[in-house]
Amino acid sequence: MAESLAELEPRLGGLPRHVGERLRAVRAALHERTLDAVRATMREQGRSLTGKQGRGLALGVRTAVDAFVSAVAEPTRPLADTRQVFHALGRTEYQEGHRVDALRSVLTVGARAIWAFLVAPERPDRLAADELYVIAAALFGYTDTLAGAAAEGYLDEQRDAAHDWIVVRRRLITLLVQPDPPADTALHAAAEAARWPLPATVAVISIDGSDDEHLARTVGGGAVATVIDDAVRIVLPDPDAPGRLAALRRALTGRRAALGPTVPVRQARASYRLSRRALRLHAAGALPADGVVDCDAHLLTLLTHWEPGLTDRLVARALAPLAPLGPAARRALAETLATWLDTQGQVVETAWLLHTHPQTVRYRMRRLRERYGADLDDPDARLALHLALRHHLGRRP
Repeated sequence: MAESLAELEPRLGGLPRHVGERLRAVRAALHERTLDAVRATMREQGRSLTGKQGRGLALGVRTAVDAFVSAVAEPTRPLADTRQVFHALGRTEYQEGHRVDALRSVLTVGARAIWAFLVAPERPDRLAADELYVIAAALFGYTDTLAGAAAEGYLDEQRDAAHDWIVVRRRLITLLVQPDPPADTALHAAAEAARWPLPATVAVISIDGSDDEHLARTVGGGAVATVIDDAVRIVLPDPDAPGRLAALRRALTGRRAALGPTVPVRQARASYRLSRRALRLHAAGALPADGVVDCDAHLLTLLTHWEPGLTDRLVARALAPLAPLGPAARRALAETLATWLDTQGQVVETAWLLHTHPQTVRYRMRRLRERYGADLDDPDARLALHLALRHHLGRRP
C-alpha cells in the first residue's frame, strides 16, 4: 500500500508551489462541500452524521480533506495516520452492521464533490488543465487507498468477531448474493479472509435442509455453504471443471435440490435467485422431482412461474373466448389448440397426437377461429396462447 501521495501520483512533485497554496486557501470550502455531499449520501442510506459512527465519519471526512490538501503541497507526507482513521471507521462499520462497501460509496461521493469544486468554471482561481489532471489522478488514487484501509478494517473486525472460518465463509456468501454487487476491493478481501481462492465462475445450489457444513464437505471442490431463508445455499467454484457437476449430483443423491446456472463470480446473485425459485417450484410439484433440478433446463417454467398469480392472469385473459362453453367442450378445444400450436398448425399430426380424425380437428379449428379470429395468426397472440395453454393443461416444456 502506498505510503505517500507521491507514490500514488509521482507527477505531484513537479507541480508549481502555488497549487498547494491554492488548495490550502480553500480548505474550509472543501470541508463544507464534502460534508454536504456525504450527508446527502448517508441520508439515502438511512443514516445520519449525528450518531457515534456519523460523528466519526464526519471527523474522518475532515481528516481526509486536510490530509489530501497537505499532501498535494507536500507529496512525500506520510498517509499512515489517515489510513489508520479509515481502518478504524471500517471496523465500526462492521460493528454497526453496515455493508462492507457502504464507506466506499461515501468516499467516492466525497471525492467527486472535491473534484466538482476544483473544476467549477466560475472559479476565478481555477488551476490549469494540466495541473487538474495530476490532482485528479492523485485524488482518486487517494480515495481508493482510504477505501482499501476501510475494507481492511471491516474485515479485520470480521475476523476478530469470527471464531472459526465457517462464520467468515458465511459472510462471504452473503456478500456474493446481496442485491448490490460488492466492490472489487471488498470481494477480494472477503475471499482472502475466508481463504477461498476467488474463482472466475460459480454456480449456486439450493438444497432443502440445514446441514450446510456437512454438505459443503460432501460436495467438495472448494464449495462453501450457509443457510439462507431456511435452505442450504452452496456456492460451487468453477462448476464446469471436468467431473465437478457429476460429483455434485452424486453428493446430493436423494436430496431435493436445484442447481443455478454457471455465472461470473460477481453475478452470483442471479444464480442464487434462480436456484432459490427452482427449489420452491420443485417442492410445489411444478418441476420434476428426479434428482437435482438444473435451472438451465427449465428456464421457461421458471419464467412463467416467477411472479405468483401472473401466469394465472395470462391464462384467464388468453382463454376468455372459451369461457362461455361447457367444461367438456372447453377442454377439447383447449387440447386441440395447444396441440395445433405444438405442431405448428399441422392438422394431420395434431389429429394423430389427439387420437382423433383430421376432420374433427378441422371442425374444432373452425370453432376456435370463430372465437379467436386473427389472433391465431398473430405471433404475439400465439405465443401468449401457447404459454397460457401449457400452464392451464399442466404440460411441461
